[in-house]
Amino acid sequence: MMSRTARLTDVDRGRLAESYPDVFRPSPWQRVKALTVIVALVGMFLFGMVWLGFSFEKLATGIGRLGVVVGLMFPPSSGGLLHLYLKGLAETLAIAFLGTMLASLLAFPVAFVAAKNVVGQRILHFLSRRFLDTIRGVDTLIWALIFINVVGLGPFAGILAVAMSDFGTFGKLFSEAIEAADTGPVDGVTSTGGSVLHEIRFGIVPQVLPIMLSQVLYYFESNTRSATVIGIVGAGGIGLYLSNEIHQQNWDRVAFLIVIILITVAAIDYVSSRLRFALIGRAVIAHD
Repeated sequence: MMSRTARLTDVDRGRLAESYPDVFRPSPWQRVKALTVIVALVGMFLFGMVWLGFSFEKLATGIGRLGVVVGLMFPPSSGGLLHLYLKGLAETLAIAFLGTMLASLLAFPVAFVAAKNVVGQRILHFLSRRFLDTIRGVDTLIWALIFINVVGLGPFAGILAVAMSDFGTFGKLFSEAIEAADTGPVDGVTSTGGSVLHEIRFGIVPQVLPIMLSQVLYYFESNTRSATVIGIVGAGGIGLYLSNEIHQQNWDRVAFLIVIILITVAAIDYVSSRLRFALIGRAVIAHD
């Protein structure tokens, strides 16, 4: 039995070699190109490490210091500031939720303009896509620094930063979902004499809305972590307390803050995952 399997495998391999000679018997020029690419990548990696000052000595010393810091984190302690930490955590969740919702509401109409199957004008489609790419290309932390100087310190700047960053992302994702929508329901609405707005409302929106909601839930989970980071630069939330405790080297309190952040993110991840799967399942059933 084993020899027969081996013979069949050899035959299959021979057939594959005949069908794809470039893969099984690459030419010397292809081997030289592959080797050149590998050498170039390794060279770039080594150059980057040297240029940026990588040092095994610094790494060993840093690991030793990290071990000391980790030792000082145990046992985690709130230091009697639990009520302040919970307030900061609530601000972080509010920043993530409000920023995500604001971004999705703003991106929803723009996504239809950026979708090829809704707006056929190439110039308008091109400009809207490039506009979304520009907004999306700026990181949330940069937007936070900008809005802190515009509206001042606090959660409001954090909400605007999250909303601005996600606006570009949602616009791109929503428009792609619209472009991937089935044309059957749209044609059905058209055949009954429906207008363009009717086609969008009854032909496209029912298909893409569960997908959009699933994406919004995922980014709410992700923005909970982002809201923590932007709080460090003054955009409010629990990140501000985390930054203060790190500067004061209160490592037991830092550990406590990290623990409650991890628990919160894990809980949101669990709930949002269940909701996303439910929404995707409904979208598949509706499509069928």
